[in-house]
Amino acid sequence: MIPRLQTKYATEVAPALKTKRGYANPHQVPRIEKIVINMGVRSDSEKGSIEEAVKELGMITGRKPVVTKAKKSIANFKLRQGQNVGCKVTLRRGVMYEFLDRLITAALPRIRDFRGISSRKFDGRGTYSLGLPDQTIFPEIELDKIKRQQGMDITIVTSASTDEEAYDLLKMMGMPFSK
Repeated sequence: MIPRLQTKYATEVAPALKTKRGYANPHQVPRIEKIVINMGVRSDSEKGSIEEAVKELGMITGRKPVVTKAKKSIANFKLRQGQNVGCKVTLRRGVMYEFLDRLITAALPRIRDFRGISSRKFDGRGTYSLGLPDQTIFPEIELDKIKRQQGMDITIVTSASTDEEAYDLLKMMGMPFSK
């Protein structure tokens, strides 16, 4: 079954972007390529914190996360090379659209005093990064089983070459940008 947001992109968003921007070729229309979700964890804070983060990120995304390790030692942070520092998941195709749909419709409105997300978090090449302070905004997480709050970074990679094209794409997909 094709996700709801993917059919919306194919039927509404892509034709609207093509006429608005005047693209001659349908392959010029920007699209979302992948979504990367990253959780950084202090492994020295609690024993088993990495495993909890992996389990929670797996529940949120529906995919098994990869544990990330430190590339080099940094003495000021008490970090050693090869030490576990977090976990990440890369979503593509249908799973990506389902996660984005749940993020837009269910998770972001659950943030306290939510007035929209900033439109200034683009990197200059059409990639949008969003930081969430808490994993409990996702309905998949049970509040009774949470030992500590854990934030995450969500990066939405688009094929757009400029920030304006990526902004139009995400706005038409339903991303709640603040004014």
